[in-house]
Amino acid sequence: MLHDLDALDGAVYAAVAATDTPTLDAGLRALSRAADHSKINLSIAAALTLAPGRWRRAGQAGAASVAVASFTANVLGKHLVRRPRPDREAARVVNRYVPMPVSASFPSGHTASAFALATAVGTLLPATGPPLTLLACAVGYSRVHAGVHYPGDVLAGAFLGSTCAGAVLAAGRRFPAR
Repeated sequence: MLHDLDALDGAVYAAVAATDTPTLDAGLRALSRAADHSKINLSIAAALTLAPGRWRRAGQAGAASVAVASFTANVLGKHLVRRPRPDREAARVVNRYVPMPVSASFPSGHTASAFALATAVGTLLPATGPPLTLLACAVGYSRVHAGVHYPGDVLAGAFLGSTCAGAVLAAGRRFPAR
C-alpha cells in the first residue's frame, strides 16, 4: 500500500510539473517565498493581536499554533521521516524555482504553519476561516508548484498544522488567560 501511495504522490507531482502555467508561475513563486519562515502567518497573527478582545486572543492562538506546528514539522517530523526532496530537474519544473531547502521534504513546514494559523484563527473568528484556509491551500499548492514538495508532504503538513492548532486551542481552554 505504501508503494501505491508513493507512486500516486509521484504521479501527481509529475502532472503538476508537466502542466504549463506561465500566468501562475510568478505569483505562486512569490507566495511560496513570502511564506518562508512563517512571515505571512506571523504577520497576520501580529496584526490580530493589535485589536482588542476576541481578535487579540485569536492572534495569540494563531501565533502559538504556528510556533507549535513549525517546531513539530521542521524539528521533529523532518528529522524522523527524512524523505528526500523531489528531483525537480528530472520532472522538468521550469520557471517556478524557489531555493531548494536543504531540509527533508516530509512534512511541509510551510503548509503546517499556514493550516495551523487558519485552524486556530478560523475557530475563534469563524468569518476568517474560509479566506485563511484558502490562503493555506494556496501556500501548500505553491510548494508543489515550485517543485520543492510532493503533494503528500503538503497533505501531511495540512493535517499536522490543523492538529497542532487543535492542541493549542484545547490547552487554551484548559489553562485560560487571566
